[in-house]
Amino acid sequence: MPTKSLITELPRIVADGNREAAAILDRLSSPNRITLQTNEVVLPAKASSAMRFQSNLNVQNNPIALKDLNRLIYGDNLLAMQALLAGDPQTGLPSLRGKVDLIYIDPPFDSKADYRTKLTLPGGDISQKPTTIEQFAYADTWKDGTVSYLRMLYPRLVLMRELLSDHGSIYVHIDWHVGHYVKVLMDEIFGKENFRNEIVWQRAKTVGRMSSEEQLKYDSVTDSIFFYVKSDTTKINKQRKKIFYTEEQARKVFNYDEERECYFKHAPRGNYSDESIRQFDVEGRIYWTKTGTPRIKTFIRRDQTNGMLYDEQEVANLWTDLSDMMHISAEEKVGYSTQKPADILERIIKASSNEGDLVCDFFGGSGTTAAVAERLGRRWITSDIGKPATLVMRKRLIDQEVKPFLYQAIGDYQKEMMHGTRLFKNIGELSQVVMQLYGAIPFTTDQVLDRNFGFIKDERTLVYVDSPNKLTGRATLRRASEATQSLLGGGWKRCVVLAWNFSFDISAAIEEYKQTVEVLVIPPDLLDKLKKQDPKHLYGKVRFSGLQYLALHPIEKHTTADGDVLTIRLKDYVQLSPESIPLDEKDREAVRRVMAEDPLALIEYWSIDPDYDGTTFRSLWQDYRENTAMDHDPLHCVYRADLTVPHRESRTVCVKAVDVFGFESVVVERV
Repeated sequence: MPTKSLITELPRIVADGNREAAAILDRLSSPNRITLQTNEVVLPAKASSAMRFQSNLNVQNNPIALKDLNRLIYGDNLLAMQALLAGDPQTGLPSLRGKVDLIYIDPPFDSKADYRTKLTLPGGDISQKPTTIEQFAYADTWKDGTVSYLRMLYPRLVLMRELLSDHGSIYVHIDWHVGHYVKVLMDEIFGKENFRNEIVWQRAKTVGRMSSEEQLKYDSVTDSIFFYVKSDTTKINKQRKKIFYTEEQARKVFNYDEERECYFKHAPRGNYSDESIRQFDVEGRIYWTKTGTPRIKTFIRRDQTNGMLYDEQEVANLWTDLSDMMHISAEEKVGYSTQKPADILERIIKASSNEGDLVCDFFGGSGTTAAVAERLGRRWITSDIGKPATLVMRKRLIDQEVKPFLYQAIGDYQKEMMHGTRLFKNIGELSQVVMQLYGAIPFTTDQVLDRNFGFIKDERTLVYVDSPNKLTGRATLRRASEATQSLLGGGWKRCVVLAWNFSFDISAAIEEYKQTVEVLVIPPDLLDKLKKQDPKHLYGKVRFSGLQYLALHPIEKHTTADGDVLTIRLKDYVQLSPESIPLDEKDREAVRRVMAEDPLALIEYWSIDPDYDGTTFRSLWQDYRENTAMDHDPLHCVYRADLTVPHRESRTVCVKAVDVFGFESVVVERV
């Protein structure tokens, strides 16, 4: 298929993007507007020793507390931004239209990138493929190369413009592949007159050994960061940088003040008055030229950390002084392939925001923007469509001991991104194939219009196949349960829901609808298999497995003078079948061994709400792999928590665990 011409496609990209964005903005006030579901209110308190908790944050009865919290959002950023623009009156979360002070994004561009995530388990490393939602998102972004990438980006940039305040700024970090095209889009969206700078960052100091392909061109060691503002009233806080010199370099570049025993440089007097010049001369800060012209001295200082001499200069648009991507400090690294150095974000955030301002990053990745914004006293919102990214960010923020934040998700509202593939014309056609592989019979359109429904003959059992582009949650299970009573006159014994991806509330939803609904997992590699062979060759060979679950030992409570001491211990973790995880076969075998020998090693993160209200999970204690404060073991969590909490005759304890693949389990117990 010939590559589409970017010159002819750009007007269509703009027109289609504007239509999509306009339709989104029109829907913001509709009853069906997208809202965010709060998975956790995280009050960072990572495992370190027996801990006491006394929180004044009452999320259920004080919605203002939610409004003031920072947010980590899992899901498609197009949907996340819609939810932020719409707000949610029921939870007291207002619309953020015109309320964001700074946006930084680093949208990845590499159609050939391997989006696998390396996981280290006892016994070795394995490589996890992207989730089904991520697979469809990436395929949609790259299906027509640069054209589809720009189609993805355009409406998102429009929504970012709507979120920005009148004095807001946006920085878009991009590489050489598409930078020039992205600038054309940004000129259209933000106005060419609001373009301030192309910042060039030297992301590598040296080049490696050239391949035969690289010998055809100069090696690329820079990225571009396009800086736009919302209006001409926006100002930046000028930043200064240190330029370091050795003694030998300083002798060549600067003059030497014998009296002060230090180096100096000198500059014209500028607008200083004669009186000021006389005062500077008394202070030894004037350098008189041979012609008697006074020049202002600036003394070269010595850095207290490395002992080197340095001069300070205003930062211009060429950034060669910041950490390159290969030399991020070991303390800063979080094991994320596209992580950017914190000092880049520090410079941007300091320049274009003030303390208390709201900073957003909608391609959150490793969480650098949020981490730096927190450290600099800014509020923040970050999002990512990747489960691994949100796991990395949540752990990084807890490790940094940030202020309480919300962990939210799009949930059942995930975008239907499948516009047609070589395999299937629509989701309904794919659903019918999956249904038949399970052994069910699709209804005809004369019987049921929804092609996702079918039945098992002679069993009075419905089968519902959910979309691969959607998170299956409570709303889907409620619909399946209601269908047993209403579809074709009702009288169905149960409904089996076959799904690809699951929202955080799925465990509680399964418990709620367990009388009428059974949930099974569609193997995520089924799509790959269907690309390679006819479905008829797969009959009887596809395994649909149940969801994972967590088991606890009985929770112990001891009442003391200080309150109740709760002892909570993990007992077992049953992972869903390795066939239902996006892995290569050799890695599946490694997971099988861990499941058999050390199943709790699969737990990546677990947290506790000792006073669960049945609605909002408040994460008051957390532990995760890489937290070695208690056990010095980076490959395992601790499996016991002793929490001292205020005394109550009875309480509901909720324990939540997320495994290394991002699957979540919840246990609720009355104590």
